[in-house]
Amino acid sequence: MENRVQWKERKSFRLAFIAILVGLAVIAFALGNSKGTVEVGVNRIIDVILHDDGSMERMIIWNIRLPRMILAALVGINLALAGAILQGVMSNPLADPGIIGISSGAGLFGIIILVIFPEYQQFVPLAAFCGAMLAAFIIYILAWKGGIQPIRIILAGVAVSALFGAGISATLVFYSDRVHGALTFMNGSLSARSWPEVQTILPYTIICALLVFILAEKLNLLLLGDDAARGLGLHVEATRLGFTALAALLAASAVSVVGLLGFVGLIVPHSVRLIIGNDYKYMLPASALFGAVLVMFSDTFARTIFSPTEIPVGIVMAVLGAPFFLYLLRR
Repeated sequence: MENRVQWKERKSFRLAFIAILVGLAVIAFALGNSKGTVEVGVNRIIDVILHDDGSMERMIIWNIRLPRMILAALVGINLALAGAILQGVMSNPLADPGIIGISSGAGLFGIIILVIFPEYQQFVPLAAFCGAMLAAFIIYILAWKGGIQPIRIILAGVAVSALFGAGISATLVFYSDRVHGALTFMNGSLSARSWPEVQTILPYTIICALLVFILAEKLNLLLLGDDAARGLGLHVEATRLGFTALAALLAASAVSVVGLLGFVGLIVPHSVRLIIGNDYKYMLPASALFGAVLVMFSDTFARTIFSPTEIPVGIVMAVLGAPFFLYLLRR
């Protein structure tokens, strides 16, 4: 009886936490659309979204801020889910698309398209996914030794990240006359992003997020350990491979539209885990919401703190993420 009461209390707490994140997401979305060189009230934002009155405020909200906030939310969702998945399948709380090299792989292939073949920019998402999957495959090959060991994954990931990072640097050196177009991609930026980028990432977010939420119980089984999971009928390596592919696709779709945005996949899932625990049925939606909130707030800060000068949101995330990473290492 006591255990059942505790379970209900824990469930209520988790649902309350998710509800709070929904409220924060609404606040972050409204704040991002409101703040800027031209201040627009919330009531006015709703009015210009619903009615095209041809005003300057309508143009600012509809063409610039609204798609940018939607894109920030989608990027945050994708990177947070990718981080949560990787931490689950690799049994390592430090796993993250950036740290273990998946983002670097996606970034290298994206940079190659942007710098060497700019006429084929529509293939950046596909190229980024191929780069992310290649990085994940190399990490698995390097880390496998009678099974997957967390420390070997991190070491292999650092090596792969350095390798692909060197490839990015070499590409930019050999094509230095075209570097300017890749700078915002390298630093992770939402500047000048609008509806085409939203249309690019949205299908990946919807499809991958639905699959991840539906298959959340399989991630819970992986937490029991390989032997226990196999005993319950789970095909462990196939499950790991499938989830890694989903994580790579989520990370690659985010990288393809905003560039190399680090630490979201590390900070968000780990913070959520500390608050509500490891149950992926609750952790995944909470991570998705928290990721959206974090990137929306960070982008609004990056856009307004030195207004009219704008800094890449990737710089803000690095400032936030580095201390958090050091905290994790000290624990």
